[in-house]
Amino acid sequence: MDIRTALKQAIAQLRDAHVPSYTLAAELLLLHTLGRDRTWLYAHPEELLSQAEARAFSALLARRAAGEPTQYLTGKQEFWGLEFEVTRDVLIPRPETEHVIEVALDRLAVREIRNGRKQTLTGEGLQIVDVGTGSGCIAIALARELPAARPILATDTSDAALAVAKRNAVRHSVRDRIAFLQMNLLTPLAGMYDAIVSNPPYIGRKEKETLMREVREHEPEVALYGGEEGYEIYADLIAQAVHCVKPGGLLVLELGHNSLPAVQPLLEPPHWTNVGVTNDLAGIPRVIAAERA
Repeated sequence: MDIRTALKQAIAQLRDAHVPSYTLAAELLLLHTLGRDRTWLYAHPEELLSQAEARAFSALLARRAAGEPTQYLTGKQEFWGLEFEVTRDVLIPRPETEHVIEVALDRLAVREIRNGRKQTLTGEGLQIVDVGTGSGCIAIALARELPAARPILATDTSDAALAVAKRNAVRHSVRDRIAFLQMNLLTPLAGMYDAIVSNPPYIGRKEKETLMREVREHEPEVALYGGEEGYEIYADLIAQAVHCVKPGGLLVLELGHNSLPAVQPLLEPPHWTNVGVTNDLAGIPRVIAAERA
């Protein structure tokens, strides 16, 4: 079977199985099977698959058709222009989480300007914590953007997730600038930090049956569910952050699609000020940021 035929049949198989973005999924799985890039794939449509390649591709298609996410099948996902290893021990990084990076960098730059320091933000002197790091995508992206910030602290309750995050830090040459620590939220963290960032679990358990099967059946529950309603975890995280953020320091949190009304009242005076909300491309409130008063 040649590449053109294999891809055509794969697209039809995934479409019939109601797989989202079935064309892209078929392409990515074929690229992964062959170890090639997309340019090569479309430049060699007559190339024949070996029997071993055909069997491997067929097995991946069957697993994807059964609901297993493409990212777990290929073991990778792009975030902030970087390729991250992902396993079933970590949440698959989403594009909307990049807003956390954008807001953190923007707010840190504004703070530097306000304090009369140079506008080129290198992170010099900054101490940052990423709570619930998972694959390490937020901490690693910040480490790449802020080369003078050290060490960035990345925490997670899952030792398996931290192992993935450490490998990603090595992959992107920032392992020496990120300290990984297994802990729950910010307890028992000591010290005062310039910024705390987090994409916490924010889906309500009552919503479980409404989730896509790829999410419901395959992504780690500890990284998905923030309580029965979904926003319960924010209260503990914000209460702990009060004791870990320096005056004038930042707290930047990703929001669930309906969690803003429950979270925003938690960031009121006297502890917090300059609260701002950033919408994602779909117009959904996605990130909330505040400064320690």
